[in-house]
Order: sequence, then structure tokens, then C-alpha cells
Amino acid sequence: MAAPLFAASQLGSQLGSELAVNILSAQSLLAAFGVLGVGVVMFAETGLLIGFFLPGDSLLFTAGLLCTGAGHGGLKLSLGPLLVCAAVGALAGSQCGYLIGRKAGGALLARSGSPRLHEGAKRAEELLERYGHAKAIVLARFVPVVRTVLNPMAGALQVPARTFTVWQVVGGLVWSIGLTLAGYALGSSIPNVDRYLLPIIAVIVIVSLIPLAAEFRRSRKAAATTAEKGAEG
Repeated sequence: MAAPLFAASQLGSQLGSELAVNILSAQSLLAAFGVLGVGVVMFAETGLLIGFFLPGDSLLFTAGLLCTGAGHGGLKLSLGPLLVCAAVGALAGSQCGYLIGRKAGGALLARSGSPRLHEGAKRAEELLERYGHAKAIVLARFVPVVRTVLNPMAGALQVPARTFTVWQVVGGLVWSIGLTLAGYALGSSIPNVDRYLLPIIAVIVIVSLIPLAAEFRRSRKAAATTAEKGAEG
């Protein structure tokens, strides 16, 4: 009788520790769920509005780094399965978000009371209007929150399915595989790189915003030039 009770206690303890996973921590998610967890998080962050807070960039980079065995606790992931799970999750999630947007329109977003989510939706709509469908869909992948809400916004605004699919695949592969391989390359070349993980992730987030900032600056410059020509005319 004692043995079954002891086994049940161990099982309960294990389940309790899994349920205590910090979903905002990339390392906690990877330790609990491995490469499959990466696929699930990618799908949720890019396909479901409730996933806008998930740590997509840091999760991909940290997962790539852990493929080199550079993380604490001896956790090591397999690069091949990781790349597949990351890419499939990111692409399937984005397509799912688009289909939800086409069917539900803006109803789901309207029901949300999150100011951050609504701000992301506003930025996503501005991206689509300012840069056109193809460029906006690719750029959005690198902007937290915007990459979550742009997909249903594209569906709600009736962006052609072919156009959306082609460019979300391009952006999704560059984002998911690129960040994962960046983590792997850094972990392979720098000893004890995990000690500097937080600063590195901060740099990644800043760098990921550079294309958007460059496009915004170019757009403003073009608008100013057009305004000057109009004034001269």
C-alpha cells in the first residue's frame, strides 16, 4: 500500500512542477516542454489573440542556444526537430489567425479589454496601409504583439489569401529559423554565453525593430518630399 501511495505522491509532485511553469520565461518553457513547446508557443503567439504576451523572440533564440548545450541544468535540444517545430508552429499559427480574421472580422478584437492588444492592432493596420501587404506582413513578424494581431487584421481587411500566404511564409521562415540559428551560432562560438542571455535578448528585440524604424523613416521622408513638391506646385 505504501508503494502506490509513494508513486502517486511523486506523480503529483511532478505534475505540480509542470503546472508551475512560468510561461513568460523562455528557459522555463523549454525546460518543461522542449521542442514541442516551441511549436505550440509559436502557434499561439502568431495565431491566437490570447498569445500576444508570449516570449516568441527570446524563446527562439534561447532554444537555438540550448541546442549547443550552453544552458544551465544540462538541458540540450536537438536542432533539426527544433527548426521544424518552430517553423511549422509559426506558419500554421499565422495562417490560422488570418482565417479567424476572415470569418470573425474584428469581433474578437473588439471583445478584448487589453490596451496593449488594441495598440498592436492599430499599429498592424497602419503597417498594412503604409507599406502594402507584402512588406507589412514580413515586417510584422519582427515586432512583438503586432505579429499576433496583424494576421487576423489581414483577414478582416480582406487581404488576398494568396498574397497573405506567400508573404507570411517568407516572413515566418526568416523569423523563426533565423532567430533559432542565431542562438545556435552564438552558443557554438562563445563559451558560457548563457550568462549574457538577458542583454543579448534585449539587443535582439532592438535589432528586430530596425527594419520597421528604417521603413518608417523612409516613409516620412517620402511624404515630406511629396508635400514640398505640392507646396512648390
